Amino acid sequence: MELLNRLDRQLQTLEQHSLIRRRRTVETPCGPRVRVAGRELLAFCSNDYLGLAGHPALAEALREGASLYGVGSGASHLISGHGRAHAQLEERLAQFVGAHLESPRALTFCTGYMANLAVLTGLTAGDKDAEIFSESLNHASLIDGARLSRAKVSVYPHADLAALDALLAASGAATKVVVTDSVFSMDGDLAPLPALLALCEQHGAWLVVDDAHGFGALGANGHGALEHFALRSPYLVYMGTLGKAAGVGGAFVAAHEIVIETLIQKSRPYIFTTAAPPALAHALLASLDLLEGEEGRARRAHLQTLVAQLDAGLQLKRWQRMPSSTAIQPIVIGDNAETMNAGAALYEQGLWVGAIRPPTVPLGTARLRATLSAGHTSAEVAQLITALNALERT
Repeated sequence: MELLNRLDRQLQTLEQHSLIRRRRTVETPCGPRVRVAGRELLAFCSNDYLGLAGHPALAEALREGASLYGVGSGASHLISGHGRAHAQLEERLAQFVGAHLESPRALTFCTGYMANLAVLTGLTAGDKDAEIFSESLNHASLIDGARLSRAKVSVYPHADLAALDALLAASGAATKVVVTDSVFSMDGDLAPLPALLALCEQHGAWLVVDDAHGFGALGANGHGALEHFALRSPYLVYMGTLGKAAGVGGAFVAAHEIVIETLIQKSRPYIFTTAAPPALAHALLASLDLLEGEEGRARRAHLQTLVAQLDAGLQLKRWQRMPSSTAIQPIVIGDNAETMNAGAALYEQGLWVGAIRPPTVPLGTARLRATLSAGHTSAEVAQLITALNALERT
């Protein structure tokens, strides 16, 4: 069939440019030490920043949740799928980040991708005079949410406050929505959230913060980027994911109660989706206790020690470690083939580090994306440092 042949030619082109993606099947729980195809590996590629994905307390909470509520939810939240565990989780999440919001309320979603689609389409639904101002390095889910909204979209350069200020000043839109990652997933740096919020308050715009990589990992109590920067405003709309530092799965949006009610009534990704299994919500209640408690604080402190260790130990000359104080530690190589070869060489040594290429990152900036976890030891990070320093010199 010509249709299949055409697809096959497209795949061959991806292969020629070192852009084919391949899956590996993990045979063990998520953690720093995993087994793939019978081989033990030291993994520096997951977003399990605090090492909670395999925590016994969360596994037990999930088992307890299944015994209480069964497996599936059976329907969307607005039909019959909204269970007691979902309600309890939303109340707890509103309390968790509520110090940074006015009249806070939370709404849970199956994934962060879905939450971002819901926020951007819900805030602009039915508004022909809306404009979204999107950071140039935003996650794909935010880009897609802006496209689906059918609102006018203006993209401002990375962390360029002057450019955003000019765009906001020139806009005549009645509804203005500035949207940004908090921690940029491929660079590891932090958005200038205090200055962004000041601009939004000045120009009467919502500030939507995707804190996928900050929730649980940032802030003294794990409350995320808003706690890290000590922000509070009714202009804030906050999205946090629950499958990274929180160790389970799903996502939530927290904002003023009127914003959340608007999403319930207008966001198609929320209205027309089967609710997540209630057992996951039950497990997440235990996760939030861990994040906020002494163990969570100790894990965040250990993670920062490992970040400092990597920063001090890497001695790169050709490759570039991007400045990052977060668990995401990118090492830009540039060429796709060299990046893939570097990832393969590390894999042969038993070190699993993500090799990231376009279109995930801009052309010519292919990189190794090493992610650290509180589950790693200093000896394991030293092993990674030694391997990277030696590999760059070959």
